Parts: sequence; C-alpha cells; structure tokens
Amino acid sequence: MTNYTICVFTSNSIGLLNRITIIFTRRRINIESLTVSETERKGVSRFTIVIKHDSREEVEKLVRQIRKIVEVLAVFGYLNDEIVYNEIALYKLSTPLGSKTLDVETINKKHKAWVVYWGLDYVVVEKTGNETEIFDFLAYLRQQHEILEFVRSGRIAVGKTEQGLVEYLPEADWEYTL
Repeated sequence: MTNYTICVFTSNSIGLLNRITIIFTRRRINIESLTVSETERKGVSRFTIVIKHDSREEVEKLVRQIRKIVEVLAVFGYLNDEIVYNEIALYKLSTPLGSKTLDVETINKKHKAWVVYWGLDYVVVEKTGNETEIFDFLAYLRQQHEILEFVRSGRIAVGKTEQGLVEYLPEADWEYTL
C-alpha cells in the first residue's frame, strides 16, 4: 500500500466535508488522516487528506470525482516524496512528586520536542514530525513515564513545486482578514 496525500482547495461552505468524505466511503477507501484549515486566501479552505491505497489509477479516479463537486476549486494528489509534510503530537506525562525526573535536555536535543505546559502532577510535551518520528518518541516516553494522554493531528502538507495557490487560483481575492 502506498500513502497518498490529497489536497483539496474549496470555497468555505456548510456540508462540504460530508460530500467529500462520502466519495471515499462509496469507494471503500479509509481516510487515515484529515486536516481542514483556512488558506492564505479569504474564503478558501484546504482539506489535506491522507489515504493508503495500492492502485494509483483508483486514486486518480477519486481525485477526478472530487473535482466534480461545485465548491471544489482545485485538487492535487501527491506521493510522500512530492510534498513537505508534518504532524503535531501532544503527550501528557504523569510527573507526581517522587517519580522519575523528566529529562528535558534529551527531549529537546535528541527528540526535538518541547515541554509546553508544566502542571503539578503532569507535563505536556509537544513534538512535530512525521508519523514514524512521533511514534518513536511515544515509545521512548513510555519507557520513561506513564502516558496520561496522547493525541496527534492529521498531516499538513505543501507541494514541493514552486507554484502556490496564487498560480492555480489567480482570480481569487488576495486580501486576508480574520
């Protein structure tokens, strides 16, 4: 099975997520990761969807089907080597009095992770990286501390091409306001 990252640029409208995900359901393709956010363009959202599939042709059909949705402005399918991508993870670790000391230096320097919250009986550590790096760090932490909670985001990605959204959607309003 090959990982594919599908980036879908859409106008921001109610019910669109359901219409996009139903295409995957009908084709019996499981979504491994889904992230939705605003883009640099006002009113344009970006869906970053990760799937595993063994047929490039089926993925291309899926992309063509997504393009048919009226609110979809652009769709791109990528293999891992065609994008720059990351995820973010938060690890909530038990650190009651008398427990093993948190090795912050190793966490920072070796694992490139950061303590983002210190509580009385726990800390929260943040790490960005690919799926392997995030789970390797989880395995390291499990050897050292009790994991109270673990959560990771979906993938975020940008293509390695020089073009950006402005080349694909030149007529869109460039003004960005919150």
